[in-house]
Amino acid sequence: MDIDLTWTGYVAATLTTVAFVPQAVKTLRTRDTRSISLHMYLVFTVGVAFWLAYGVALHSWPMIVSNTVTLGLAGTILAMKLRWR
Repeated sequence: MDIDLTWTGYVAATLTTVAFVPQAVKTLRTRDTRSISLHMYLVFTVGVAFWLAYGVALHSWPMIVSNTVTLGLAGTILAMKLRWR
């Protein structure tokens, strides 16, 4: 019996993306990046880009959508950190 577990991907993608949003919103509103690690955000953003590429290769919409959103937020915060350090 094959079980379609696509819904687990959607739940995981939604939760991990939603968990990231409050920090992103706070950083965007305050423009304060002093407490954010440049190296952590650099590695995180590159990792998300690879997850997005992997999702595209697998044609996995949960991975594509969530990592596109997260990459946009993380990339914006990384750019702010680089600009205002």
